[in-house]
This record gives sequence, structure tokens and C-alpha cells, in this order.
Amino acid sequence: MTRRLARTDAGTLAGRTIVVTRPRAQSGDLVRALEARGARALVAPAIRLVPAPAKALDPAVDAAAAGRFAWVVFTSAAGVEAVFDRLRSGRARRRSLRAKVAAVGEGTAASLRARGVRPDLVPATFTTEALGRAMPRGRGEVLLARADVAPEGLERALSAKGWSPVRVDAYRTRDVRTLPRTVQRALLRGEVDAVTFTSASTVRGFVRAAGPMLRHPVVQRRHVPAVVCIGPVTSREARLAGLQVRAVGRPHTIEGLVAALERTLGAGANAKE
Repeated sequence: MTRRLARTDAGTLAGRTIVVTRPRAQSGDLVRALEARGARALVAPAIRLVPAPAKALDPAVDAAAAGRFAWVVFTSAAGVEAVFDRLRSGRARRRSLRAKVAAVGEGTAASLRARGVRPDLVPATFTTEALGRAMPRGRGEVLLARADVAPEGLERALSAKGWSPVRVDAYRTRDVRTLPRTVQRALLRGEVDAVTFTSASTVRGFVRAAGPMLRHPVVQRRHVPAVVCIGPVTSREARLAGLQVRAVGRPHTIEGLVAALERTLGAGANAKE
């Protein structure tokens, strides 16, 4: 069972201003956790999620409902939402997935459980690499409902174990053009203590929208925010983008991300990880 983010650490981030780069519809849990700890949370979506064309997704969902796939693998809660939205509509209405189900982590698993599906596999470490390692060897087709920008490492890992991966875009990721003005002003005033990232795509979107601003002499002179990432894949992308990562969530969940912020910004936290 997914643990709720508790309010037992109220005040640990008091006075801190933290930017949340998740899409607004997905930012609620993190914002509430930050505010419960006394922080000022500024939502600055770095990406937006748009539906994938139904003409590609619907046949895959129909096939999963008909029992064609041995496994259906989800690597995000957004993928779960997209598939189950299509499952409830059109030809697949009132049918369920006839396959074993794997989830990359507890957030994705919780989204499945909320729809009455108990995942058969959740790796101990919440990354796609760990998911690939945790999948058993076997034969048959595996449906991967992913974002259009997701890298292909998981497909290769499944192929190496004998499976035939079938990838379909569950949703598409688009960068935003600019950040909200409140966030721009806070960055230029040196008020932002940390920027959080929960996926590689949020890193890329934020850097495109705010990169020049982060390099602005005023920001450099006043205060460069700490960069805190949910997991190793996200932190690797941040470092490739030239950002200095101060902390990484342990575990790689929203709760782990909040704990990393507390280690970095809480009372007496000065050392870099």
C-alpha cells in the first residue's frame, strides 16, 4: 500500500521557496507535501502531456483486453491513465486487461490499484532499468504503453530476456514555451531555494524555458537554486544539461524527493550530496 505523505515534519522547510516542474495536474501531492512542511511551492510546469492518437493506442488496448499480450508494462501513472481511459471507451468498453501487469514504481502501482488492478511486478528500485532486470525471462509479446519521448532501454532489456516488446505511445510530451511570471520574478529576485525535477522530460523542458534566465548575471549573483531530482535517470539528465544536482530522492518517489529537499534545505543542511 502506498504511504501517504505525512504531516509529521511540519516546518522542516519553513521559509523555503521551491519550484515544482511537474505538469499542473500531477503536481498536487508534491505541492501539498511541501506546503505541509512550511514551504512556498511555485508550480511551473516544464512540460504538458497531450493524448496520443487513438488510432494507434486503441488497437493495442483492444489486443490487451483480448489476451494477446503476456504482460502490459507501465512506466508512469500518466500511461496508466491513458490506457484505462481508452479501455473504458470505444470497442474496449467494459473489458479489462487480460495480461500480467508490471509497474515501474509505487506511484504507477498506486494508479493501477486505484483502478482495481493489482500489479504482478514492481521492482525494488523504481527505475526502468530495475524494471527490465526484474522482469522474468519468457516468450510472447509485451505491451509497453509509454511517453513518446521515453528512451528505448527497456525494450532492449525485454528483448534480451526473450520477450517481443510492442511499444505504443500512450501520451505525448510537449515542452512549455515560458515559465509563469511569478516564477520568473522569484528566480530573478533570488528567492527560489530549489527546483525539483521528477522526470528527464521536465529537466529538458525547464532548461529550454528557463536556461537563459538561470545563467542571467542577476540570478548568478544573488542565488542559484539547488537542483533536487526524484531519481538517477532524472539526475543524469540534469547533469547532462549542465545543472549541478544537490540531492536525489531515496526512494525514487515523491516522498523520497521531499526527504531529499529536507536533507538539502532543512536546518543544518549545508553539505552537497
